[in-house]
Amino acid sequence: MPEKTPAQPPRVRALVVVAVLAAAALALDQFTKYLVVSTLPLGEQVKVLGDLLILQFVKNPGAAFSLAAGSTWIFSILAAVVTVVIIVFARRIRSMGWAVVFGLLLGGVLGNLTDRLFREPSFGLGHVIDFISTPWMIPAIYNVADICIVSSMGLFIILTIRGINLDGTRSVSAKSADAADATEQNTADAAADAAPGAGTSVPGAEPNRSDA
Repeated sequence: MPEKTPAQPPRVRALVVVAVLAAAALALDQFTKYLVVSTLPLGEQVKVLGDLLILQFVKNPGAAFSLAAGSTWIFSILAAVVTVVIIVFARRIRSMGWAVVFGLLLGGVLGNLTDRLFREPSFGLGHVIDFISTPWMIPAIYNVADICIVSSMGLFIILTIRGINLDGTRSVSAKSADAADATEQNTADAAADAAPGAGTSVPGAEPNRSDA
């Protein structure tokens, strides 16, 4: 019989997920920005789904969602620091959920950092390309990188609430809550089974019949 190939350790699988997601997010972000810059006039609105989805090419010198314009160099430094921190912490990941969080976050940060480093007006001061507008949801124009960052933060909150750690284990409080829920459910089931006449039958007893 052929020998079985040993499964990859959780850390390796998690790092692969982080790298693949980050690369995919970065590629999609830069590709969509390339299409926008090469096809849309600056500032012009194109309604894709009426007022639900509008494409509008703008250059953002600030942070995500056009916040703090005029402080581009600060965000360039912060993005570079965040990138290093993500790479350092990624080595501790064993959980696939956290791998998705770090992958999306890294890809999103790198997407906007690439704009700040290599787009006009100069290195480190480049303006981020934004083009997605959904005024019914948020009064700002954003891009694919921003979507990845916000999605990673949403998943981060979910994993934190559930008590899932970077190594895939669960915190004591989360386990205690699960155990309490299980105990409560078992108690309710036991009470239902012990209730008089609940799903039981008396040997030799005939079922009730109604006279016609």
